[in-house]
Amino acid sequence: MIPPRLVFKNDVLKILDQRLLPDKIKFISVKDAAGTAKATKDMALRGAPLIGCAAAFGFALELRRLRPASSAELERLARRTASLLKAARPTAVALFYAADRMLHKALVFAAANPGKFSAATIKKLLDLIDGEARLVTEEDEAACLAMGKFGASLLPKNCVIMTHCNAGALATMGIGTAVGVITAAHDQGKIKHAYSCETRPYLQGARLTIWELMREGVPSELLTDNMAAHIIKTCGVNAIVVGADRIASNGDTANKIGTYGLAVIARYHKVPFYVAAPTPTIDMKARDGGAIVIEERSTEEVTFVKGCRIAPIGVKVRHPAFDVTPASLITALITEKGIISPVTRENIKKNLAK
Repeated sequence: MIPPRLVFKNDVLKILDQRLLPDKIKFISVKDAAGTAKATKDMALRGAPLIGCAAAFGFALELRRLRPASSAELERLARRTASLLKAARPTAVALFYAADRMLHKALVFAAANPGKFSAATIKKLLDLIDGEARLVTEEDEAACLAMGKFGASLLPKNCVIMTHCNAGALATMGIGTAVGVITAAHDQGKIKHAYSCETRPYLQGARLTIWELMREGVPSELLTDNMAAHIIKTCGVNAIVVGADRIASNGDTANKIGTYGLAVIARYHKVPFYVAAPTPTIDMKARDGGAIVIEERSTEEVTFVKGCRIAPIGVKVRHPAFDVTPASLITALITEKGIISPVTRENIKKNLAK
């Protein structure tokens, strides 16, 4: 079993510190939006859907902490809190979706209850916001199950599959997106073998994905990223599935750095390349991948591994945390509403309308 990623109880959000995995299972406690944003920025919690769920809880924590006494105060606080949470990381659209959803709930309440709030009104507000945060997580859990079912249906028997980064239970409140597809297919007896790319520089595949696959009993092996092409060519890989942090309206997909290269290799070897992501990941305001902001992270994540320097002092470093895979390289998008193939703007619109 994978430990709970978020526990929201008694005005505290307990967050599984994924920086310490797989060596140690430890939770950190936050009591406000700033703490939630810091945990997100520092990658104590990560994974697009989970970031969104945490933002919803962080929003609820902030309102519980400050207990706005009027509609005007609520409106100011809600806007400030949503902005704070959204600033934590720029690429994962689920963060923006959840923060804006919580903001909308608060603003509607403020409009419906003008003026000063009674104690009963404040309690009603807090219960409403808590309920919305829990609903965000429940929807994520349900979406993961649905994506697992749809994705497993695409895979052949005796499937040899590869994944990149971590799009498993640790990245969600459910069974995961891409790794959820693998574990769902494994439960159906379809998975012969799974390969996890290590995912430099943060090593999500090495620290998290392979750990999940091992705990779920999936026959699996860990690869360095530069082994992927060789393994695809020589070991019978017949499917690749990854997650996504943001999908543009035409299907161009931002995911962890290295995904684009894997998609190019997959196309050369005629291996289906699937992206599993819930519909809140789709940004219909982004016309294509060029509109997606690519986060540049700390250079020390490249030059150090677990506190040990691996590069010369003073070296110049680039660290784009994501890349964009063109829709033309994606065989299908797997959402909780079904399978999108071919991946086109029109087909995405049809899926969202379901």
